[in-house]
Amino acid sequence: MTNTRKLAYIAILSALSFLLMYIQFPLIPAASFLQVDLSVLPILVGLVALDLGSAFGILIIRTLLKLLLNNGGAGTLIGLPMNVIALGLFVLAMALLWKKSPTGKNYIIASVTGTIGLTLAMLVLNYIYAVPLYAKLANFDIKAMLGLGNYLFAMVVPFNLMEGAIFAVAFYILNTCLKPVLSKM
Repeated sequence: MTNTRKLAYIAILSALSFLLMYIQFPLIPAASFLQVDLSVLPILVGLVALDLGSAFGILIIRTLLKLLLNNGGAGTLIGLPMNVIALGLFVLAMALLWKKSPTGKNYIIASVTGTIGLTLAMLVLNYIYAVPLYAKLANFDIKAMLGLGNYLFAMVVPFNLMEGAIFAVAFYILNTCLKPVLSKM
């Protein structure tokens, strides 16, 4: 594959990932501000079709597009770095545990590892980074409203576990459908 073709694929997948960020839905009614988007799917397609570096490139480009074209203020500035870290861990798990040996068993192991990784990352990042910054910059003090423990263990952890499972199932379906196309690349 030529560098020009690779860059074109990265650009297309980045744009698709950015557009998928607009389609969001909550998983936990009490925490409707925690929303899932499927922007990780083009990133994972980039992982399969290209390589890990390209997948990370797609993740970074889609994030920069979000910052430049659809910046929602403090929520975006606080949430996007966390999202990059969490999705980066999920993609890394898929690359290290599944892409080298793409079996069903390895897919499950990679999906579970990625889901646990993103959940732990979001738990720690919410505790040390997001909750204090939201309280300071956005006047949204989750500690006073719900209690930090309630928020982290009744909302953040279940949300991210469900989100990781959704990512794994959605990508499994997408990868199965795209396998004939991706094998020609």
